[in-house]
Amino acid sequence: MEQKIPVTVLTGFLGAGKTTLLNRILSEPHGKKYAVIVNEFGEIGIDNDLIVDSDEEIFEMNNGCVCCTVRGDLIRVIGRLIKQKGRFDGILVETTGLAAPAPVAQTFFLDEDVTKRTQLDSIITVVDARHVQERIKDSSEAQDQIAFADILLLNKTDLVDKKKLEEVERDLRRLNPFAPIHPMQRGNVPLDKILGRGAFDLNRMVELEPHFLHGHDLDGHHHHDHDHVHDEHSGHGHKGPEVDSLSLKAEKPLDMDKFDEWMGGVLAAHGPALLRAKGILAFQGNDQRFVFQSVHMVKEGLFQRPWKAGESRESRLVFIGRKLPKEELKKGFEACAA
Repeated sequence: MEQKIPVTVLTGFLGAGKTTLLNRILSEPHGKKYAVIVNEFGEIGIDNDLIVDSDEEIFEMNNGCVCCTVRGDLIRVIGRLIKQKGRFDGILVETTGLAAPAPVAQTFFLDEDVTKRTQLDSIITVVDARHVQERIKDSSEAQDQIAFADILLLNKTDLVDKKKLEEVERDLRRLNPFAPIHPMQRGNVPLDKILGRGAFDLNRMVELEPHFLHGHDLDGHHHHDHDHVHDEHSGHGHKGPEVDSLSLKAEKPLDMDKFDEWMGGVLAAHGPALLRAKGILAFQGNDQRFVFQSVHMVKEGLFQRPWKAGESRESRLVFIGRKLPKEELKKGFEACAA
């Protein structure tokens, strides 16, 4: 089978440090060759001039926001790149600071040609440690970018003190319970932490979020096991941003048909508001564990591997979205018990 080209999407708010990181990736002596798609806001391209000269091929989409119209653009650009196979090892997409990453991610699930030839590797969001709390308060795009990330890069950590850094990390964790957070300064992060991570590969999903499985809620407290569904939401009554997360856990096995029907209904009713969902599920009568993820209304899942001896056969599900109907989701998940 032909190997798919990995695609890394680089997002983050204006001034967070995306271009600095991109320059670093392009100039490191890693022996790999990347095609770069730069998408920026405004008719005249300037980001291109900020990117260091290198052998990488830069494609620019000047129509600004990455949304449905740009998705067509992105498909065309990737189509051109695919025809040049063998010339590069991966594709990097740098989105405008004002873009929500969902339409870009969906491109790699919804377009047949793109899906056949490329594999979304991960969505990386660069966050400015000094200003991110203000951005979270005043910008739904900034919330989406954090909530959607597979990897969060906390940049400019040298500009804030330890207390502020802890606060920022707590706010990021509330928006996104499962992305690892890597502190950095001026794009200085080990590239093996961000490239080739396979974050959208269901087979590798869990190795990227080990805490997803280990019974810790988002504040790091441990929940004791009882025979009911736990809500491990981290908000604890704080007035948080519109984007929120909900973590659910069930010790009893689930009924697969009930779960399928319920999740289909959830995505149909709340798909636009649900940014991401990920789960590891134990189904009645099956010795394999099931991994699941969704991006808005697009979902996929597979039986990944047998449960290991001594492994706790519990189901865990995390939703990230806007104004989540938490009680409804909790009750629906409980009703999926076999």
